[in-house]
Amino acid sequence: MSTHPAPTRFGFLLCPDFTLLALSSAIEPLRMANRISGHSLYEYSLFSFDGGDVRSSSGLDLTPVSKLTGREQLDALFVCAGTTLDSAWDQIVVSQLKPLIRRKIIIGGICTGSYLLARTGLLNGYRCTIHWENIFDMHDEFPELIVSSELFELDRERYTCSGGTAPLDMMLTLVVRDHGTELATSISEQFICERIRDSKDRQRIPLRQRFGASQPKLVEAVELMESNIEEPMSLDELARHVGISRRQMERIFQKHLNCVPNRYYLELRLRRARELLLRTPRSIVDVAFSCGFVSAPHFSKCYRDFFGKPPREERQSKSQSSTNKEAVSTGSAV
Repeated sequence: MSTHPAPTRFGFLLCPDFTLLALSSAIEPLRMANRISGHSLYEYSLFSFDGGDVRSSSGLDLTPVSKLTGREQLDALFVCAGTTLDSAWDQIVVSQLKPLIRRKIIIGGICTGSYLLARTGLLNGYRCTIHWENIFDMHDEFPELIVSSELFELDRERYTCSGGTAPLDMMLTLVVRDHGTELATSISEQFICERIRDSKDRQRIPLRQRFGASQPKLVEAVELMESNIEEPMSLDELARHVGISRRQMERIFQKHLNCVPNRYYLELRLRRARELLLRTPRSIVDVAFSCGFVSAPHFSKCYRDFFGKPPREERQSKSQSSTNKEAVSTGSAV
C-alpha cells in the first residue's frame, strides 16, 4: 500500500494577456517537486473564461485549457492576469469562483490577478499583495484592504503574489510546508535559485516610482538612510538635512509608509545585514557593526524579532542549502 499522500491540486485561471513568466514561476516548482521526489506530489490544471486557448502578454497561446465548472477537485485556484484588466471580467470571475469558495477552496491571485479579486470583494478582510507598480493604485481604490509590499501573502483562504519570479518563492514556501525544506532546497538548486525568499522579503519598490515628485522630503530622508547604514543618523540629523522638523518627518513616514522613521531605518539595516549574512563570509560581529548595531547580542535580538530566527541559524540554513546542492546530481537536466 502506498504511503504517499494524495497530490495537492492547483488550478490556474488565465485571464487574457496574462503574464507568462509569473505563471511559469508558479508551475515549474510543482513539476520539479514531482520529478525530484519521484512521486505525483502536485497536479495542476489550466482554465480560461470560456474554455478556449488564452494568449499571454508575450503573444504565446497555452493549451490544453478548459472552462471551470465549479466541480473541479482542487485545493487552490489562482487567478493569473497581466497589464489588461477589463471590468467586464469581474462578473465572470465572481460567477466562476463562487462554487469553489462555497467549498472552502483556497483562492489566490498572481500579479494583477490580485486586483481582480479586490474588485470583486474577494480580498476583503485579508492581507494581500500585488506587483509594486500597482500597490498604490490598490491603496487608493480599495482603502479598506490591507495591501502589503511583501513578495507574497498567505492569509487563511487567500494567497496573493506580486508576480514576476515571486510565485517561485511562494510555491517553494508551500513545498517546505507540505514536504519539508530538503525537497524545496533541491528544487531551488535545480533552478539555480540562490535562496528561497520568504514572506519577510519585500518587493524592492523605488520610492521615486511610488511617490514621484509629490513627496520629495520623504524620498530624500529614505535615500539618506540608505546611504548611512554603517553609522546611522539620528532623527534630528535626518530632519535637519532634509529641511523639516522631526515631527514633520514622523508624520510623513506614518502617513505614506505606515511606520515611524526609526522602525523604517531599523528594517533597512536588518535587510542589509541579511544580504551580507547570506552572500558574504563576513563574521556575524562584522555584519552587525557594518549595519550600525553597537553589539552582536543586540543585533541578534533585533534580527530574530524581525526574521523569526537568529542570524547564526539563518547562516547555518544557508550552509546546509549549499551542502545539499553538492549532493544533487549535476548531470540531470532541468
